[in-house]
Amino acid sequence: MESMAEGNSRRRWNIWRRLSVAIFLLAGAWVVSWVAARLLIVEAPLDRSDAIIVLSGSRTLGERLALAAQLFREGRAPKIILTNDNLRGGWVSAEQRNPYFYESAVKELVKLGVPDDAIVVIPSAVTSTQEEALATRKYFQPQSGSLLIVTSGYHSRRALRSFRNAFKGSGTTIGIAPVMPGWQTPGATVWWLHLSGWEMVAGEYAKLFYYAIRY
Repeated sequence: MESMAEGNSRRRWNIWRRLSVAIFLLAGAWVVSWVAARLLIVEAPLDRSDAIIVLSGSRTLGERLALAAQLFREGRAPKIILTNDNLRGGWVSAEQRNPYFYESAVKELVKLGVPDDAIVVIPSAVTSTQEEALATRKYFQPQSGSLLIVTSGYHSRRALRSFRNAFKGSGTTIGIAPVMPGWQTPGATVWWLHLSGWEMVAGEYAKLFYYAIRY
């Protein structure tokens, strides 16, 4: 017959074993989530390019514009290209209307030190990364050279793939400078704690899968 001491010892062992398994599973899940986030982020730096293109995205447009302006001030390109996602922002009393995001983006770039005449907006409306790539190819067609994409980190792998496919055979070198997570996007170690993180990371894998099949 098991003594009380032996019973208590067995219970403590069972608790410790379950706790160890839980810690192991949690640590494993954390590592997998971190790797999944990091795999979405790619870099293809260019010391100098003919233009920087900032991809649309109202939720994270601020961080993209900030990086683009920084690269411009560093002399990495003579102009910045914006795409038009045909979406409007909040009400601006001074203008008595809801400006388009690209209009607000132009103003923000000027505030960040980019001359107005160095900013170009591709007028055709786009609704996806694929359409942005094709619209940029059409605009950029007369030139060969190089183009540097600026977008949020978790969007960078799909963006680079889309643009390189769209510019295939054009003679244009495509690079990308992603904004690393942590400002307007949750960090790679904690994205799974945020609803926006699931949209940006888990949702991005769904989009990558769709793009791989569709394009």
